[in-house]
Amino acid sequence: MSRFWTPLVQRLDPYVPGEQPQDQPYIKLNTNENPYPPSPKVAKALRDFDAGRLRLYPDPESGRLRQALAERHGVHPRQVFVGNGSDEVLAHSFQAFFQRPQPLLFPEISYSFYPVYCQLYGIEARRIPLREGFGIAVEDYSGDCGGVILPNPNAPTSRLLSLDDIARLCALQPDRVVVIDEAYIDFGGDSAVALLDRHPNLLVIQTFSKSRSLAGIRLGLAIGSETLIEGLQRVKNSFNSYPVDALAQALALASLEDEDYFRGTCRRIVDTRERSREALQALGFEVLPSAANFLFARPPGGKAGALYRALKRAGILVRWFDSPGIDDWLRITVGTDEEMTQLISRLEKTLSVAK
Repeated sequence: MSRFWTPLVQRLDPYVPGEQPQDQPYIKLNTNENPYPPSPKVAKALRDFDAGRLRLYPDPESGRLRQALAERHGVHPRQVFVGNGSDEVLAHSFQAFFQRPQPLLFPEISYSFYPVYCQLYGIEARRIPLREGFGIAVEDYSGDCGGVILPNPNAPTSRLLSLDDIARLCALQPDRVVVIDEAYIDFGGDSAVALLDRHPNLLVIQTFSKSRSLAGIRLGLAIGSETLIEGLQRVKNSFNSYPVDALAQALALASLEDEDYFRGTCRRIVDTRERSREALQALGFEVLPSAANFLFARPPGGKAGALYRALKRAGILVRWFDSPGIDDWLRITVGTDEEMTQLISRLEKTLSVAK
């Protein structure tokens, strides 16, 4: 520890992202990136972008982008917030809504950035155990609290809550903000944006990183009541009044203009996911139902750590969480058909040797 650090910094246990090794070429199935490039319209917008605009500050309110997102989701632009990736939007949400005397509720097995933000912002966390099969029971999130946050589908388990369940959750906590983190919603679920008119305490957060193949520009958004969005704007304008750069805004707009490409890419990933799930099950894996662009799978015998290391030696990266309750499971990003075929082939060889 450095003597220059504050006590807060010394206590922090930072988030650890998925591996991005550079020692050799890998088939990367560990960080839930989209295996396909963004829309050709995005590539054209990048080629056509006027570099001279970079000397100017971007639109601090991202007006055109918020208008386009509002039109797509059927809401008013004042109900849309954008930021540098959904993680930044989440961070602002923790500051705006969850710094209260009561604890924040989220699943015991979930996105590991949530407890990091609790540490950073001094928020008490209460982790709610999952039910059988890693399911979330919304009735477990009742009672006095400072708010609720959960991913839908959950990560890393890939399990999906219905809109009826989310509506019940919002009704259980009418005086607290309920954040639904929809990073993977486009791969098999219905967005909770449809519930906003009935639940003013609901905030939906999404990202351009996964389904729109734009992880490299870091763009996230939130949709909610005008009151909640104003709260996020107050935090943003007390932190960074020009959050989304001009190039990111231009590329995001281009992506939104190509709905056919977006939906086609999502369908390809879902089709590959289902074929891969069947192939893994044929090898003896237990695979949870997935509504995301990844599969959560338990190898036969449950020796996930050893299998992760064997795959890495073979040039294939998957995600293994050395954490209680999930340390015998692997999270496998859905890649291209060719990449998933190579994964299955390698697994067949590795598992046959282990027998």
